[in-house]
Amino acid sequence: MCHSTDVLECVVNISEGRNLKLLSTLAEACGEDLLDVHIDGDHNRSVFTLLGISAPRRLSQCAVELLHLENHQGVHPRLGVVDVVPFVPLVGSTMFEATQARDEFAQWAVTTLGVPCFLYGTEKSLPDIRRQAWSSLMPDRGGPDGHSTAGAICVGARGLLVAYNVWMSSDATAETSHALARQVRGDGIRTLALNVGDRWQISMNLIDPLRIGPDIAFDRIAQLVPFMQADIDHCELVGLLSEAALKKISSERWDKLGLGVETTIEYRRSHGYHF
Repeated sequence: MCHSTDVLECVVNISEGRNLKLLSTLAEACGEDLLDVHIDGDHNRSVFTLLGISAPRRLSQCAVELLHLENHQGVHPRLGVVDVVPFVPLVGSTMFEATQARDEFAQWAVTTLGVPCFLYGTEKSLPDIRRQAWSSLMPDRGGPDGHSTAGAICVGARGLLVAYNVWMSSDATAETSHALARQVRGDGIRTLALNVGDRWQISMNLIDPLRIGPDIAFDRIAQLVPFMQADIDHCELVGLLSEAALKKISSERWDKLGLGVETTIEYRRSHGYHF
């Protein structure tokens, strides 16, 4: 019997992207509910795309047991070894169910793992938590102190979004990259300019991907770079996107944008995924 919570997506961000043996152990904990793993060694971060409400708990428990926040170094901001756990309604489930799954996960994390949780959704956004955590904002569940080795978890309920990176050419400067991020930010696009290895990256969350997808985000940057003495090197999808979002983009552009049928949630649900 299929329950509506089985068609919730959960995109868990783990603060580990270099130890493949550890990542393999984490992937095994997810079982058949694992749709994708995106590994980034420079960010020292991996994104696990899961189905349902059970796999996020198995993954999180394994991560808290194996990882230590004080040992983590990476360019992406993070609050915990299990950094972000957003529940997302797919076709067949609702935002109410995603919010319920969020709240139940947070309570479980506090009582079972002893890890405090910040909640985001309609009440506040993830960027709000990033800016205010441990200063003007304390955890919504659990005590005022982070877990000694695991920190805290940001647990959310949100709609589908697309995480997307545009890598700049080697001649792009910090000034250029931050200027690009500022000018592209807004109207459905959240941005960070990150120095990754010897390159700069415009890291984006596309929060309304049926309206503003990877193609539009790419074009906004491409229109600006000629005036900034820089260029785009390549593009990178982090995790998966919906089939509907992909089909809004001409298939002739998929390869250049780092997209394809196999990068959709629907494809992975029907074909499975092996780490």
